[in-house]
Amino acid sequence: MPDTAAKPSTILVVDDDAEIRYSLTRVFSSRGYQVSEAASGEQGFALVKKGPAPDLVFLDVRMGGMGGIETLRLIRSANPRQLVVLMTAFGTAQTAIEAMKYGAFDYVMKPFDPPKVLALAEAALKTHADLRAAGDYKTVLNTEDYKEGIVGNSPVMQEVFKVIGQVTASDVTVMITGESGTGKELVARSIWKHSHRAGKRFIAVNCAAIPDNLIESELFGHERGSFTGATGQRIGKFELCDGGTIFLDEIGDMAPATQTKILRVLQTGDIQRVGGTETIKVDVRVIAATNKDLEAMVKAKEFREDLYYRLNVVRIRMPTLRERAEDIPLIIDFCLQTLGKQRKTQVTRVSAEALAVLTRYPWPGNVRELENVIYRSAVIAQGDAILVKDLPAEIRTATSTEATLGDATDASDAPFDSVRTANAESVALATARVVAESVAAGEPALTRERAFDFLHAELRRDDEPLLEKVGGEMIRRSVAAANGDLKAAAKELGLTAAALKKRLAK
Repeated sequence: MPDTAAKPSTILVVDDDAEIRYSLTRVFSSRGYQVSEAASGEQGFALVKKGPAPDLVFLDVRMGGMGGIETLRLIRSANPRQLVVLMTAFGTAQTAIEAMKYGAFDYVMKPFDPPKVLALAEAALKTHADLRAAGDYKTVLNTEDYKEGIVGNSPVMQEVFKVIGQVTASDVTVMITGESGTGKELVARSIWKHSHRAGKRFIAVNCAAIPDNLIESELFGHERGSFTGATGQRIGKFELCDGGTIFLDEIGDMAPATQTKILRVLQTGDIQRVGGTETIKVDVRVIAATNKDLEAMVKAKEFREDLYYRLNVVRIRMPTLRERAEDIPLIIDFCLQTLGKQRKTQVTRVSAEALAVLTRYPWPGNVRELENVIYRSAVIAQGDAILVKDLPAEIRTATSTEATLGDATDASDAPFDSVRTANAESVALATARVVAESVAAGEPALTRERAFDFLHAELRRDDEPLLEKVGGEMIRRSVAAANGDLKAAAKELGLTAAALKKRLAK
């Protein structure tokens, strides 16, 4: 229900059918919205471009002259924040795909069901209000600092930066430890870039990704005929990296035989290709990394003690993202700047509510997981800001309980239609995606079945009884669709008005 004390929301209806424009104008005006009309795509685009832009546009797909999809594309190109709902009498897969491709908020089928159209308008206007309220970041790091790829201003990261600076002036071997996804390779590259070896190669080797029977060949090379499949001579990474820096990632997964050869390189600078007899001198700085407890592995005789001490001359521990939550806004800003430069998104901001959710999440996958979430959310965002509804369901679900407990002193006093809002929105959005995928794949007969399969799997994740959860959501939606008319909602649900009131009270 719009706030009548505030300035009324504005809606532009674009359709070449005068009766449609008249009907929608009456529906929206009855709720206090200020409605304007356009009889063509050209006229609608001109009104939006001229300004002031409406809060929401309802746009017909099939019109004489410029069609709805082309009008949508032009409107969104001119104003990425403009929310548009498409109207169509032909709900084809092509229409759905094109609508979402060019950034439509949603689309609605003709003939209209006024309560559903109003509910859709209210949802879109809520998103519009959230986009207006979304705050920009004031980054602490300068753009030049982003070139390193290591983003952070927390005390623990400042200590990391200090050690990087200290080790760049020498060729000392460095061991970088920390959980997966914390950015260990970025630290290794930063050490290389600031060292006197920056003009030579930097080669990263993931020791866990190479089979034990091939890693020696990968690192040290091999001679022709030295083993089955060795059809020619191969130059190994150490030889290729002569004068430069080699980064041995996941060193804890290296086989014992290869550990012995790495120790020899560190002690003498000598290597031999597999199957060869010639000793080759190399000058390579070694930086190693692991997410394992090497001290425990040494005690268990799973990692050579002498190699451990050779590698662990200077140790840099990368903190988890949980330990530096204050860096999350900076990392998000860096991700969005990077995506913007690659022209993969028009998103430049994150709403305060979304940022609060992102900050509360524990991030088991660390920075790598955060980057992935920002990329996914930016792709589906419908304006120039990421809102809570754009975040993956697992992120919102993981933080919704904590947010509810922290924000509400008495949940029973909250309006029934706001209870579990974040979780309900996440499930609804994800279910809509499942349905859209069925339609796009030409499987309309499977749409309802797939939707219910997904809902069953998604809603059973926590301890709340499944029927209560689904029933409560159906009640919420029926009352909203009936504009608060409990008698009408009860009829739709197959309940008496008295029974519905009891359920709402519960």
